Amino acid sequence: MREVEVVGVRVEMPSSQPLVLLREAEGNRYLPIWIGAVEATAIAYAHQGTVSPRPLTHELMATLVEALGDELTEVRIVDVRDNVFYAELVFASGVQVSARPSDSIALALRSGTRIVCAEDVLDAASISTSQDEDEEIEKFREFLDEIEPEDFDR
Repeated sequence: MREVEVVGVRVEMPSSQPLVLLREAEGNRYLPIWIGAVEATAIAYAHQGTVSPRPLTHELMATLVEALGDELTEVRIVDVRDNVFYAELVFASGVQVSARPSDSIALALRSGTRIVCAEDVLDAASISTSQDEDEEIEKFREFLDEIEPEDFDR
């Protein structure tokens, strides 16, 4: 397993399909995962540190885990089949729960939990970058700094 970080979310054109972009913490591979608009908004809010006046679904999930005396210790992206990604939530109690990566990432960002990805998933679905591509990634980050979660509402 390799630790990954959330770079941000964006809308892929021309399909208008949101995606979350993950980056290896130690490496030059990026993992794009296409997600739904609601999940994109949830990830964008958490990534930007936006606090909602009432708990959103992923905030509620984090509160429930804590209230039940457990702790989310790791989010694992464990598989990709037919362009569908699979994740697991790993809890301090030893419980593991299958989940969508988008929900898992939104929950991880709210609870400060590390996200890891299986090496074979990175091998199969990631994009490697070179020094020249780092400029493009910097442009992407600038785009992410300017976009608002409301931009994902249809």
